[in-house]
Amino acid sequence: MEHIDHLRQLEVISHFSDLQVRTLAERTAEISYGHDALVFDEGEESREAYLVVSGRVHIERRTPYGAFTLAELGAGELFGESGFLDGTARSGRAQMLAAGTLIPMKRGALEPLFDRDKRFTMALYWAFWKSLSKKLRATNEQLSRFFSRGSPAAQGATLPSTASDAVHIGLDTKRSLFREQKLSPMEINFLASLSRAERLKPNEVLFCEGTPGDHMYVVFEGQVMISKRIQGAGEEALAILERGDYFGEMALIDRQPRSADARAHDTGAVVLAISRDVLEGILDIQRVSSLRLLRLLCLLIAKRLREIDDKLIGWYIFDAGSGDSLETPTLTPPSTPNSDPDLS
Repeated sequence: MEHIDHLRQLEVISHFSDLQVRTLAERTAEISYGHDALVFDEGEESREAYLVVSGRVHIERRTPYGAFTLAELGAGELFGESGFLDGTARSGRAQMLAAGTLIPMKRGALEPLFDRDKRFTMALYWAFWKSLSKKLRATNEQLSRFFSRGSPAAQGATLPSTASDAVHIGLDTKRSLFREQKLSPMEINFLASLSRAERLKPNEVLFCEGTPGDHMYVVFEGQVMISKRIQGAGEEALAILERGDYFGEMALIDRQPRSADARAHDTGAVVLAISRDVLEGILDIQRVSSLRLLRLLCLLIAKRLREIDDKLIGWYIFDAGSGDSLETPTLTPPSTPNSDPDLS
């Protein structure tokens, strides 16, 4: 009974129904870890994601100049999602900074439910999406602080947002993009019907860091560059996105300002804009038919988070280890759209 009570208190799964909490409790157990205990090591191949009941967990990456802190996590948070989602070897070392209790969620124990209990699976992937998006935003901020430490330089100028040109793309042509991603027929029709096509000229800005966000985008044609204006360092490219890549979703999840700039790369781009209302409708936690899209978004964010972590580590090594690794800032927990009282 105590295990169920602990699960109910965790913010990251606060949208779980009582039945979903019981289902998770039946397939997990709490494990106590002492101070400095190793949870998993860098390079290890394991498929567990961990819920933190108590204590603090330190995530770090080894470098030639010593360990670099990627994150510190406390009670109510989740880590190890990337390994659970795609089985990629651990990109960092997780160690207890303070003794506490963790709940490992083993892929092998939960996977049999994925086809049998779509509502549970939807709730679980919602938790992964919220957690990964929070980490990605925090890592973007960490990259900025890494460059700006002790620098008297002024913050880079904010790029002016420019209006993109609307362009007509037929429904069948739009559907072809979403079919490539193996989405469900409902998701394909919903996204094709309710997305708006926009053409961006070469280097044209779609949105800027710090501005409100009310659309998510998917690249239809060309390339889009995601970048940050970093104090004392100018513009730093975070990712080059191509056909089928989604971006801009974080501001819709946590309702915080954009954490980076987005603009067309050298050859221009066509993007499909998906409004907040449309996204919240299709990813309503009760719509189990939208599970494929949610899984896709989780995998894309996990991949992007690894890329930004690699970039941060690369700059740390390039700087001969003189930069400080910083704690992850506390962010306002994102809300779950359209949660029914029976499922919250």
